[in-house]
Amino acid sequence: MQEIIENVSSPVEMAAIVKRMGVPFSNRFLSDLDAIDSHGTSFKMAYSLGMLGADLGYLNVYEKTGTSINYLSVINRLADGLRISQFFDFNTLKRLATSNSNLDSLMFLSVHSFNEMDYYLRQTERSNLSALMIAGLWIEGIYLITQVAKEKPDEELAEFIGEQKQTLDNLLVILKNYERDPQFAKLIKDFEQIKLEFEKVRISYVMGEPVEVEQDGILTVVQQESSVVDISQKTLNRIIDVTKKVRNKHLAM
Repeated sequence: MQEIIENVSSPVEMAAIVKRMGVPFSNRFLSDLDAIDSHGTSFKMAYSLGMLGADLGYLNVYEKTGTSINYLSVINRLADGLRISQFFDFNTLKRLATSNSNLDSLMFLSVHSFNEMDYYLRQTERSNLSALMIAGLWIEGIYLITQVAKEKPDEELAEFIGEQKQTLDNLLVILKNYERDPQFAKLIKDFEQIKLEFEKVRISYVMGEPVEVEQDGILTVVQQESSVVDISQKTLNRIIDVTKKVRNKHLAM
């Protein structure tokens, strides 16, 4: 599970790709805070916490620190409701966002806080909530980049979206551990609608030249490889549409 979680693309990585393309910031890609129930069930709160984590990454990359304070406040309430707020340093994050003085520190602390909350949930036998956080993080992140791809078609972005096929497969492996829970079963069914469209994406791997790498004083040979993503415009359009549908459906569960 740890390996799968680490391979889920971070919201900062996704947002950085979008910004590097020169795409301007848009509030339309963010979750509506009014739709977030910060006093709901643990299922809803954990999923929403993940979604807002992706939004926070997007805000931080674009240096929208004023708006990020509103998201930080809701994230703090969700973390408190899940009894993991001790890992979310709201006051420090708010100070960094307000001062606009050290955006690197703000970004690092934001990501670190989510990693700590996720780790604690798994250590305290609440891995089901950890899985929901990761699911919310992934769906909001992929929603962001697919909406950008719809408005500004780009080959690199299309390939990045196609690479999410394996990530989604791995994410479903985690979620299916809890499919006896009716709420998880519904979520899995909806995520499998996205998976169905990703089945049309073809990913092949090309082996490169091996390189020598020194680590801890030991010289090892590492085999390099690169992936080739084959995704048609028709498939991309269908992924964009179904991702939006599933994301919006579970935004206010």
